[in-house]
Amino acid sequence: MSSTETARKGELFGHPRGLTYLFTTEMAERFSYYGMRAILVLYLTKYLLLSPTDQTIWGYQAIKGFFESFAGPLDPQPFSSLIYGTYTGLVYFTPIIGGWLADQVFGQRKMVIAGAIIMAAGEFALMVDQAFFVGLLLLIIGNGCFKPNISTQVGALYQPGDSRIDRAFSIFYVGINIGAFFSPLIAGSLGENVGWHWGFCAAGVGMVIGLLIYLFALRTLPPDNLARRTATAKAAGQKKKLTGEDWKAVLALIVLCVPAIFFWATYEQQGDTLSLFADANTDRRLIPGILNWEIPVTWFQAFNPFMIFAFTPFIVALWGNQAKRGKEHSTVTKMEMGCIMVALSY
Repeated sequence: MSSTETARKGELFGHPRGLTYLFTTEMAERFSYYGMRAILVLYLTKYLLLSPTDQTIWGYQAIKGFFESFAGPLDPQPFSSLIYGTYTGLVYFTPIIGGWLADQVFGQRKMVIAGAIIMAAGEFALMVDQAFFVGLLLLIIGNGCFKPNISTQVGALYQPGDSRIDRAFSIFYVGINIGAFFSPLIAGSLGENVGWHWGFCAAGVGMVIGLLIYLFALRTLPPDNLARRTATAKAAGQKKKLTGEDWKAVLALIVLCVPAIFFWATYEQQGDTLSLFADANTDRRLIPGILNWEIPVTWFQAFNPFMIFAFTPFIVALWGNQAKRGKEHSTVTKMEMGCIMVALSY
């Protein structure tokens, strides 16, 4: 197919143009998320939790009392880890609610826009010490609105059975990791060297940029699932019920949540235990005795996403070659490989 024909079909590099915009939007949003994550535990242990009160952090005594009710007396480091773990756990739980609201009430576009606005507000709220827990709450709610509904739109760009879908999500995931790579370098450096609040500010600016890109992208995106389903129901004269095959798919997704939970619980330790380990237990001098410049602690969180987006093109090419020969692994098998590799890494 010539480039002219590709452009006429609304495609770019063999994929719908909407993928490019969704890729860029998600890259900016992940810059925001991972930039904040890079400095969160360090901000807590090195600054915010050193002499906290209800005056310096709204709701401090109530939240600490809740955790101490089952964990016992908490010093700043274990308390910060519990805050981090609870925050990331809720960040991955609330998309269930956000996805349902999009499918049944508001549609994906409105939820993505609302989520981006709420997350930007949350990042800027973190710049005020007293509003720390308010900022985390806004980020949890905003992520629940945003996260499930941006990725769903990637799948909606393709017809069912299109072999390009797996590769599209791999490309989309590269966007995530480009954002995750640059955020510790920028937001992390600002946080460690200029001031923690400037790191949160950079994350907020990244989220605003993502929102503006998404608003520009709306013309290239397919209709919401809600709009398509409503149109189908009107044409059929009744609401479509889930078939036996639909319920099998739902059950399969629930089952796949189990390995996903363990994968992300392990993967997300980069922002907590691995960050604390890098800070306290590693020689961060570039070349000890020769070049004694120390690698900032937050930069360690840039290594993993760099490796992901550096090697993804080779993986995508491998899967494309396998697809041509009819030997591409199933999505579940690919997930199994990923879990095994993460286990071996630890």
